[in-house]
Amino acid sequence: MLLANAGLAFEAVTADIDERGIQASSNLSDPREIALLLAREKAKAVSADRPGSYVIGADQTLALGSRLFNKPTGRAQALAQLRDLAGNSHELNSAVAVARDGTIVFEDVSVARMTMRPMSEAELPAYLDAAGDAVTRSVGAYQLEGLGIHLFERIEGDHFTILGLPLLPLLAFLRSQQLIAV
Repeated sequence: MLLANAGLAFEAVTADIDERGIQASSNLSDPREIALLLAREKAKAVSADRPGSYVIGADQTLALGSRLFNKPTGRAQALAQLRDLAGNSHELNSAVAVARDGTIVFEDVSVARMTMRPMSEAELPAYLDAAGDAVTRSVGAYQLEGLGIHLFERIEGDHFTILGLPLLPLLAFLRSQQLIAV
């Protein structure tokens, strides 16, 4: 959506990689480094099948202190994540990597700091009921561009970083390579 809204012509291709396996074997613990590693691996994996093409890979991690979150697998896990995040500040680390012929030619990581408002035990299930299955599609059990906005009292950072792609640095790179003219 972000690339399309920016007027870019592209083909969306899913990278067939084992994200949790790559993360585990890397022994990395820094959320920024993990997001960047996964973005690189996605870009390189797709790039291998598209010689001469510029391939964009992206990934995002959510960290509450030193604790990393993954997408919840169901309502119970979504509720547990929201309980932990409510009343606290966490960081979203959004990474982008561009590969060409299997080589990374650009990368960037941007960070946004998000503070959730305190929520009562009655508010959490009400949010989950209203949001439905969407809570399992995003780390942290929220989508800021939807009902998830109601969970927050403060947001510090670039809007595109929060949505999962450091778009402004990516566009600057694409312009520098004369891949876009705008």
